[in-house]
Amino acid sequence: MNFLRTIAAASLAFAVSAMPAWGQQLIRDTEIEEVMRDYTDPLLVAAGLSPNDVSVHLVADPSINAFVTAGQRIFLHTGIIVEAETPNQLIGVIAHETGHISGAHLARSGDAMRAASVPVYVSMGLGLLAAFAGEGGAAGALLASSQQFGALSYLTYSRGQEASADQAAVNLLDATGQSSLGLVEFFERFRYQEVMSQARRFPYFRSHPLSSDRIAALREVVETSEFYEVRDTQEEIDRLRRIQAKIYGFLMEPRFVFWRYPESDQSLPARYARAVAYYHDARIEEARAELDTLIAEEPDNPYFQELYGQMLFESGFAEESIQYHERSVELMPAAALLRINLAVSMIATEDPRLLDEAETHLRVALDVEPSNPFAWYQLSLVHERNGDTPLAQLAIAEQSFAIGNRSRARQFATRARAELEQGTIAHFRASEIIAVSAPTEQELREQRRQRRQQPR
Repeated sequence: MNFLRTIAAASLAFAVSAMPAWGQQLIRDTEIEEVMRDYTDPLLVAAGLSPNDVSVHLVADPSINAFVTAGQRIFLHTGIIVEAETPNQLIGVIAHETGHISGAHLARSGDAMRAASVPVYVSMGLGLLAAFAGEGGAAGALLASSQQFGALSYLTYSRGQEASADQAAVNLLDATGQSSLGLVEFFERFRYQEVMSQARRFPYFRSHPLSSDRIAALREVVETSEFYEVRDTQEEIDRLRRIQAKIYGFLMEPRFVFWRYPESDQSLPARYARAVAYYHDARIEEARAELDTLIAEEPDNPYFQELYGQMLFESGFAEESIQYHERSVELMPAAALLRINLAVSMIATEDPRLLDEAETHLRVALDVEPSNPFAWYQLSLVHERNGDTPLAQLAIAEQSFAIGNRSRARQFATRARAELEQGTIAHFRASEIIAVSAPTEQELREQRRQRRQQPR
């Protein structure tokens, strides 16, 4: 059994054992993440927080929910994005969650909060399982780098904390020149939640108690703001509609997509959603036709190029997909996921002439996202195919470390260090991973306790 097959087996075994028994998954998508950061970062700055210290995660779940966890992490369900009628409504919710962070309302902790701190990377823009059917290494790596995530109602705020976060949201929106009306509108849309049983409420309103008095008090404050009349521009609304269509296209069954976005609807968001749905439904020529119209309309849109490349890649046309991924990187060179897309397509062709270029793109991506475990796994493939097993082992150690599997990280770093030249950066990094992955005293005590309990 060669090294690559050993890695595949280890990855798959780890994936199965690492997944908690929860339902939600985190997803990655450059376009949606960019929009969410544009909504969030000004609010963080106004709150005196550094955007670099606060991460924003997307949860693939149609229910309405948003929450924050320790470590300054904001989680948004795709459901709350799709159901927002305006950007201002969604921004209002994000401002409210930012208020919980700045107000230090995260006093409760426990297993759920610790689990939420594990880095997870499932890329909606990569979609690798279909394209790598038959190669367990890639499938195993994707699973190993994508912790199942579920959450969420482990933190329930008090009325006082909710009122504080409401006021903080108004202050933050005022500071950024935005209306707070969207937050009031969001609450008013779901006013009926206060008469529902806990089991039937949307997750957001289980952890964020809602009442008519609270809405009335918030509206009274909002209406006194000098920014009350500020409204979203049509361009801002159109941008939200695009990502809503993209989410719907990716996460809903094609038949529901075609119902919501029928052929009679020739708007850009509708064509965007249908393009995704067509290729999910294996109707590649129809997907191509929709994407051709989108690219003809906006030839410099990196996300349309990315989608075209993804569709071709997942349909088994890795070589043809490269030109579209290259164009997406050309248009947005700092986007880590777009470079990973390109590298993966290059690796999948099994053309050794493309390996050096694939490595370059992965290195750039890892400069932007040094803890992206899937990029590290792809880099291990490049090294293995180039015959450099120690560097491949070191990349697997990096991948394992990124997803929190310290014992596996230490195992592969130890193997790598034994064969790496002393004094090199790679040798030093292997030593570093070994050192920081050493078991804690508490873990050693637990291991000794378990050994004593084993039957002899």
